[in-house]
Amino acid sequence: MTGGERRVEFAPAPATSNPRLKTNRPSLPLPALVLGLVLAGCGGSDAPAKKAVEAGHQHEHIPPHGGTAVELGHEEFHVELVLDPAAGKLTAYVMDGELEQFIRIPAASFEVLAQVGGTEQSLVFNPVANGATGEKAGDTSQFEATAGWLKTTTNFDATLRELTVRAQTYRAVKFNFPKGNE
Repeated sequence: MTGGERRVEFAPAPATSNPRLKTNRPSLPLPALVLGLVLAGCGGSDAPAKKAVEAGHQHEHIPPHGGTAVELGHEEFHVELVLDPAAGKLTAYVMDGELEQFIRIPAASFEVLAQVGGTEQSLVFNPVANGATGEKAGDTSQFEATAGWLKTTTNFDATLRELTVRAQTYRAVKFNFPKGNE
């Protein structure tokens, strides 16, 4: 082995019978095989392997309330939007970049402009207090907006006008409801 080469070795897996392949040959688990191929082809630098993994790496963020994820920045934060059409209410949860942790913010409100039937509609999201979590107006991750048209409209394009999360201000964030912007 020369100085710039890498050697990747795998311990053989126990022989198993695979009736579809009609063989008793050992096989590598697929993730180990893929990783081995990526590393084996990268020569003396980790950069190509990292780029190959990053190029093929797409992870999905799962909104915890089953809503619509709106990304702020490059996965810095998210706003999850959850529609309750019967009540004509849209709830917004401010969350971290992985949609795992709620992020309390001091906002008194924020606005989303929606295109509905060729006209622009304003949704003003106001803070929601939650006694169970100790959240209150001025220190909450949950906001709500109500509008009669939300009872019948379930798909619209919108722009989050401005929202500050942990000293970072996001302006003119475009998205579709219910698709999001990721």
